[in-house]
Amino acid sequence: MTTVRRAVLTLPAAPLGPDNPLPALRAPAGAGAHAVDARTLAELPRDMARGIGRAPLRSLLPAPVRDGYGRERTPADLDTIVIENDRLRVTVLPGLGGRVHSLHHKATGRELLYRNPVLQPAAFALNGAWFSGGIEWNIGATGHTTLSCSPLHAATVRAPDGGPMLRLWEWERLRDLPFQVDLWLPEGSDFLFVGVRIRNPHERTVPAYWWSNIAVPEERRVLVPADAAWHHGYERGLNRVPVPVTEEGADLSYPLNGAHAADFFYDLPEEQRRWIAALDADGAGLVQTSTDPLRGRKLFLWGTERGGRRWQEWLTEPGAPGYAEIQAGLARTQLEHLELAGGAEFSWLEAYGPLAADPAAALGDDWAAARAEVEGRLAAALPRTAVDAAYTAWREGAADAEPETVLAAGSGWGALEVLRGGHALPGTPFPESTLGPDQEPWRELLRTGVLPPPAKGAGPGAPLVADPWRDMLETAPADPSTEYHLGIAQWHAGDRAQAVRSWERGLHRAEVRWPLLYCLAVADREDGHPERAAERFAEAFADHADHDEHAEHAGHDEHAGHDAGEAVAAALGREGVAALLATGRAGPARELWARLPAEVRGRGAFRLLEIRILLAEGRPGEARAVFDEGFEVADLREGAEILGEVWAELTDELLPDAYEFRMRPS
Repeated sequence: MTTVRRAVLTLPAAPLGPDNPLPALRAPAGAGAHAVDARTLAELPRDMARGIGRAPLRSLLPAPVRDGYGRERTPADLDTIVIENDRLRVTVLPGLGGRVHSLHHKATGRELLYRNPVLQPAAFALNGAWFSGGIEWNIGATGHTTLSCSPLHAATVRAPDGGPMLRLWEWERLRDLPFQVDLWLPEGSDFLFVGVRIRNPHERTVPAYWWSNIAVPEERRVLVPADAAWHHGYERGLNRVPVPVTEEGADLSYPLNGAHAADFFYDLPEEQRRWIAALDADGAGLVQTSTDPLRGRKLFLWGTERGGRRWQEWLTEPGAPGYAEIQAGLARTQLEHLELAGGAEFSWLEAYGPLAADPAAALGDDWAAARAEVEGRLAAALPRTAVDAAYTAWREGAADAEPETVLAAGSGWGALEVLRGGHALPGTPFPESTLGPDQEPWRELLRTGVLPPPAKGAGPGAPLVADPWRDMLETAPADPSTEYHLGIAQWHAGDRAQAVRSWERGLHRAEVRWPLLYCLAVADREDGHPERAAERFAEAFADHADHDEHAEHAGHDEHAGHDAGEAVAAALGREGVAALLATGRAGPARELWARLPAEVRGRGAFRLLEIRILLAEGRPGEARAVFDEGFEVADLREGAEILGEVWAELTDELLPDAYEFRMRPS
């Protein structure tokens, strides 16, 4: 009999820490790593080019940036949900994006996934915190989802065969879409079935994105039914290459044969069954297959160069094995987005399980024979017709079933949207009981037409930016807090001039000025006024510091308030120092940096700022000493090259391995 139960997993983990308190007004910091240059775009198939150009993110709003984590790990108990039958044991992390942490095949004693032995956040998600390993569910926009380290709603539901099924669901805020992921193990099955549905409850068409991302040990051969792939590296290109052997003679069906980090989006023929497998030297491993709507398949490899190896080490612990990613998505490439019409849905079924093939054939030089061997074994273990039938049974008999036993709670944002829009979403309830402090001011706006201001001396609450909320803000009484939130919604909508006017109106009457000054500083920088931006960043930092010191002297420095104040100081200080340095003002940058709390100045990101200040002051020897002492920038972005650039200002020596994170060919 299949069971679904709660359990606890203990891992060395770095705490997530507080979210960045500043609104995410800019596009994702790593967006350039996934861009395509204009010449390449003009040469692509027309439908692919349209998908790549469809509704790129102008900002991360309303999601927060998650950069409060560090690199110090201590044992932590993580809530899990275990799905188990007599063949498989599946461990899910509902509080961390619903990640499948482990897929253990009991019959052979094999772990089918790459299972990270630690939980170490790193800046790979669109909004920051992400961790490697397992199977993750990516919805929203190109990149790892903003929900990578966020809780999802979870409950048991009746599976199509009458047994228990785990449902995960949430409201994805970048695209304003509810989604669900249903996981079940039919009795006696070697395969985990996963039904996925994305719904558009709005009248307007919405860009949609999905990729299921599967981490597997990198000492595998990756097989897929394709003879060509679209190669995307970190040079902003996208070109079609043969599979599996490149024109340079490297067989990249083996991830360790690649020198540099790269994506390979496989070009599956239209009528071809969708599958991808990763097999070891014995011909055994994992296979993933799906119904046809999940069209794309991909391999990501880290490469054998120093940067790729350093990232592998960064994401886990020394001595842990490396991994590669095999993926499945709605489009051919992760650079594309599809259109989801108002009132419509995308839905499909995936299956994950063990596969054992003849190694002589599956690992041989004859690519066609290797593919045929794997496809034949898959057909015997799980026929294509069985996958299609399972999808139909799930979609028609279980996808709308109401949850039975609640196992975990996600955010209250879905409940707020259902309350506002009156959306009917069978199977994925968002009850008002899940509303929390972040949603309460917005519920009050919905109820009364007035957005309550924050507590005296406090910073603003979480923003909302969808058109209906902007409309309500425009008719609400115009106090400084409402002007702040209205400006954010206008900025998100692309009306930047009106956003600036709203923020300037709010600033004239604001007691706490730093939130509005920060927004105006970002607008100045985006509009090509770096000097004025730097002044406003510095003024925002000073305003917050003055209020913080006043609160401390008045006896209001409770622990939670102190932590929140330190997070604001760190965020504003980092922006302010960087902006002052960019305009050649080393003296004011030094003064601002010196006002930061000592604990903040000791963090890796601020040691890097210290190096840049020292260089601007003409003190290269002291800057080099900071490098020699050692530091770690915990939230270094994927594809970031800043460490190498700063090192090159100091010396012609080879960048030490500890600082080598560059992913492009040097």
